[in-house]
Amino acid sequence: MDIGLVLQTDPPARLLIDRMKRAEAAGFTHGWTFDSAVLWQEPFVIYSRILAETERLTVGPMVTNPSTRTWEVTASLFATLNDMYGNRTVCGIGRGDSAMRVAGRSPATLARLGAAMHAIKELAEGRTVEVDGTEMHLPWVRPGAELPIWMGAYGPKALALTGRQADGFILQLADPFLTEWMVKAVRQAAADAGRDPSAVTICVAAPAYVTADDSPQALAHAREQCRWFGGMVGNHVADLVSRYGEHSGMVPEELTAYIKERHGYDYSHHGRAGNPDTTFVPDEVVDRFCLIGPPEAQRAKLAELRGLGVDQFAVYAMHDAVETTIDAYGEHIIPTLP
Repeated sequence: MDIGLVLQTDPPARLLIDRMKRAEAAGFTHGWTFDSAVLWQEPFVIYSRILAETERLTVGPMVTNPSTRTWEVTASLFATLNDMYGNRTVCGIGRGDSAMRVAGRSPATLARLGAAMHAIKELAEGRTVEVDGTEMHLPWVRPGAELPIWMGAYGPKALALTGRQADGFILQLADPFLTEWMVKAVRQAAADAGRDPSAVTICVAAPAYVTADDSPQALAHAREQCRWFGGMVGNHVADLVSRYGEHSGMVPEELTAYIKERHGYDYSHHGRAGNPDTTFVPDEVVDRFCLIGPPEAQRAKLAELRGLGVDQFAVYAMHDAVETTIDAYGEHIIPTLP
């Protein structure tokens, strides 16, 4: 099971680069960042420095979107990094939540997302594709270029698109029940499309907070540091409820029930500990969606996720223990993973 690290591109970029180097030394395989140009610094500039100062780490956004940049620009960014450093990037992509809404725009449709995934992959791997009615090709892309496309999804139509088209599935929560439900949906969609379901890489991403023990005080502090995540996931759940209805049967009740007390969301606090818009998130949801507790508790939940077909767990480290979490995973968790 691979372990990734997810950070925001807050200044100074030097700190993020150093933390990614620390993660590689600890055994992490992937370095991810948010991609929201208004809220944080431009990630692709920083990826170049991370790749230059590491040897094996694969980097990419969790997640980019089809609208912030034109598709040929996104493809060229990835292809340039791969040409400079080898095939060490992965394109995590979704409809666009914070990147679009904070700029007063709406997330992309699934149809646009599907077309973008196809175009970006074709261009970045050196093939010709039509974009907005114009045939395009990046003539400098060398043979052997590869760009895996991993799609973030929650709802039934998005899960189906992931299974039909994407190389990987990014699920931003670590609840075993919901993970099993969504992985099955993606695998079934892949099979229905004539693809090998096992060829779709499964990545679960969620906060992990390693505590010294399982005392009530330690766990309470960890929950407060990770409660923001339930609010972030709640944005996507609210979209699903508005699209399918609260009790449609299209989305598990276990996912939709907890947002009943949600009242708005301010993206200036997005993905940050202490977010005042996430007080509605109960402790139970924090425990289900995140990995909280001492190393043995982390290992047990990772083993459960691995049994459900998860290939990578990506650690969201937006809390007050970034480096101690990296070190704890490197010392106590990664060496024990199969």
